[in-house]
Amino acid sequence: MSTSVTCIAPVNIAIIKYWGKRDDDLILPINDSISVTLSTDNLRTKTKITAGPEIAKNVLRLNGVEESFENPRIQRCLQEVRRRAKAAGKCPNPEMLEWNILVESENNFPTAAGLASSAAGYACFVYTLATLYGIESEELSGIARMGSGSACRSLYSGYVQWARGERTDGSDSLAIQLAPASAWPEMHVLVLVVSDRKKATASTQGMATSVKTSELLKHRVSVCVPERVKLVQGDFDTFGRIAMKDSNQFHAICLDTFPPCFYMNDVSRTIIRLVDQINNLAGENAPIKVAYSFDAGPNACLFLLEKDVAEVSAIVRRVFPFNESTAEEYYKGIPNDEPAMQAVPASVLESFAVEEPNLLRYIIHTKVGEGPKRVD
Repeated sequence: MSTSVTCIAPVNIAIIKYWGKRDDDLILPINDSISVTLSTDNLRTKTKITAGPEIAKNVLRLNGVEESFENPRIQRCLQEVRRRAKAAGKCPNPEMLEWNILVESENNFPTAAGLASSAAGYACFVYTLATLYGIESEELSGIARMGSGSACRSLYSGYVQWARGERTDGSDSLAIQLAPASAWPEMHVLVLVVSDRKKATASTQGMATSVKTSELLKHRVSVCVPERVKLVQGDFDTFGRIAMKDSNQFHAICLDTFPPCFYMNDVSRTIIRLVDQINNLAGENAPIKVAYSFDAGPNACLFLLEKDVAEVSAIVRRVFPFNESTAEEYYKGIPNDEPAMQAVPASVLESFAVEEPNLLRYIIHTKVGEGPKRVD
């Protein structure tokens, strides 16, 4: 008789980026990274895994489309979870470890568009598999890392650091939680989806080329990242400035790569200029209100405190109008607070130039959230 388990796992957005491997097979990074886990209420991967003696072969369906199960990373994660399950002796039915599995996974956000879909996907795959085999309390970040590097960070809530590690076997290259989501409850995130198309240069390909050709990457790893890791857990102004500087440097490295990688586009750069304008509203030396971060794609993650959400979201929607969708389709996630938006002075809104409509696909308003959990 078959057995099924369904779990969800979150997206994480790196504040200090992971870009480059010291071991391609084990997916060991050349530097530490720090990320923010986003709420599964708004962005998540949901995976159902069924094991049964009647399943003729291993099958993977992603968003309803069958994918190859022969992917070496999928095989590696499956074999390692099964190995640990056998060693732990906690599997409710040991025969299950020999059965084929059907994996049905779906994202409620764009896949392969620079929104950490592989991180959420592999974290969910490993967590669901471990839950199925009865080892959900085990350390799983090292296994998830072997599927997608940043997946190890999606196994924890809140604010997470992935340690580079020193050992050649990768046993010390694991994720640790720096602080839970509850540590900074006023932190909010606006995800500005510029494009939901698959990116032209996959992250794996891009970072491999950067490691070989970018001189700037060497300076980042040896000088910049160690300093930023020490400072990022400060006040919002410090957090936000480091996030923006690290995002800028990451994309500068992409340009310093030969041949260069292009992940941002003109709309991305307009968002950067807009954030700078918003932060200058209170004066040049005032604490910032909002910070941007771009992963390997054109989509922006804006970090801001709850008190500034109404003003910032009102400005974003004035600058990026829409006429091809409803308000509910354009602004998703945490419901919009219309009275608060209307309280933003017209003089503030009018100080920003309006772009052509529909440059953004949609906006997702979310918060910092929890790690994976079982939902069936």
